[in-house]
Amino acid sequence: MFLPTFGDPPTEFQALKKQPKSPHFESTVRTFLSHLTPIRRSLAFVVILFQVLLGLYLTRTYHLSRFESPKPSPASQAGESRIVLDVSSETHGSLPNQGVLNITYNTYGSLPNKDVLNITSKTYGSLLNKGCESGLIYVYDLPAMFNYDLINDCNELDPWNNKCNTSLNDGYGPEAKELAKIVPESILPAWYQTDLFWGEVVYHNRMLNYKCRTLEPESATAFYIPFYAGLAVTKYLWGNYTGRERDRHCEMLIKWVQEQKWWNRSKGSNHFIMLGRMTWDFRRLREADGDWGSSFLHMPEMKNVIRLSVERNMWENLEIGVPYPTGFHPRSESDITEWQKFVRSRRRNHLFTFVGGARKSIKNDFRGILRNQCLNKPTSCRHVDCGLKKNCADGTTVIMAAFLDSNFCLQPRGDGFTRRSVFDCMLAGSIPVFFWRRTAYLQYELFLPGDTESYSVFIHRDDVRNGTDIRKVLKGYGREEVKRMREKVIEYIPRFLYAKSSTGLENTRDAFDIAIDGVLRKYKDQMESGRTGTS
Repeated sequence: MFLPTFGDPPTEFQALKKQPKSPHFESTVRTFLSHLTPIRRSLAFVVILFQVLLGLYLTRTYHLSRFESPKPSPASQAGESRIVLDVSSETHGSLPNQGVLNITYNTYGSLPNKDVLNITSKTYGSLLNKGCESGLIYVYDLPAMFNYDLINDCNELDPWNNKCNTSLNDGYGPEAKELAKIVPESILPAWYQTDLFWGEVVYHNRMLNYKCRTLEPESATAFYIPFYAGLAVTKYLWGNYTGRERDRHCEMLIKWVQEQKWWNRSKGSNHFIMLGRMTWDFRRLREADGDWGSSFLHMPEMKNVIRLSVERNMWENLEIGVPYPTGFHPRSESDITEWQKFVRSRRRNHLFTFVGGARKSIKNDFRGILRNQCLNKPTSCRHVDCGLKKNCADGTTVIMAAFLDSNFCLQPRGDGFTRRSVFDCMLAGSIPVFFWRRTAYLQYELFLPGDTESYSVFIHRDDVRNGTDIRKVLKGYGREEVKRMREKVIEYIPRFLYAKSSTGLENTRDAFDIAIDGVLRKYKDQMESGRTGTS
């Protein structure tokens, strides 16, 4: 039988309130208070009151934080606010640039969760990189034997010289302090004794901090293989080594990449590599055991890979010629501006200069012809004899002083069709004189003006052999024409330099930026033509 009820049943809290207080508890409190002095009673009261108020305040703050949306500060309304990110140590360790991450207020306003941001490495890799519309690049983490170990064995790279100092300063080499005599003091720290064949190290260091690098291969447009192929073959170029010894690192590298699913997905067609030496150093025929260099580029697995090289094969569509590293590596745009101003204002006492030595072992050597013309016109031509090794070592003042002192510089072919002297010459604001079109015009189209006459002079080598007077040809250029050509050379200086900053220059594209853009465009062209992933 159910009895009728009136009103609501008492809650558990109300039931507890109705329970009588324990007499024992009350007597304990009275006894405790009776032993306290008036001052101590007042102090105890204040402490209890403070704790109650603190509890109420914290409770109120918690509820408000849940329902109030964040308000931008005046700085944020100006578009300059930065939101603090909560990045875990695990995530932070996997990011390419372990500095402070900044997200503008506009970016923050478009994010779905406006509480503290917890960004994982996967989320970070998927964020849109400003200026990376052409795509992102994934850098393979190769076993050290393919790069770092080669540097560590630097004393074995050259049978005549110790190369251990060459890897200093991110591959730019020792500081070129001896240039203090001719380089403005404020930008002297940007000058180094950079090895002309050390581009593989330079590109690798820059790529690790590249703004368009991704840590997630799934989001990559292209894949960079940081294999120091040039350093790997260097120690085997001289001496009685077999073809198998010269190919050893290359064959192991091929085996390693073939185990990567990203390589197998495209047969290597979205992969690229930087070769610090000329392309010919990697084109030994497989069966020609005693010939020069390795057979790396003749290995079937490499036929789809895009190659950056200081001298390319002009008949090879997948190769891109990139500038040799010079000794000047600007830290900022201001370094470039100051150097451009310096070379623009230089007083030049010679019409032209020739930096090079005759090769007596070569019959009718063209360099010997240029040398003789220069020596026969001492008031017009300044000669630096590279037959004396000390004159033409990396970073010497003799070379730079000669280029800074001359309006024109003679640039015959080097060991290949190209030579670093081309860029040393132009860096000094001197106008290059070419005798082979393949020395620059058909090599560095991405980095030099398309209008070749706007910045250089071309005299065919056969004309020189047949008696053409170089001095007479160069005297035919008027003062204003020389000034205009020099200004074009100076304008293009940033495009063939490699910046010292590991992240590049803020508003100026250097040779590295232009080269990587060229890789991505080359891959896009391959995609559109349907020539990718061929086996």
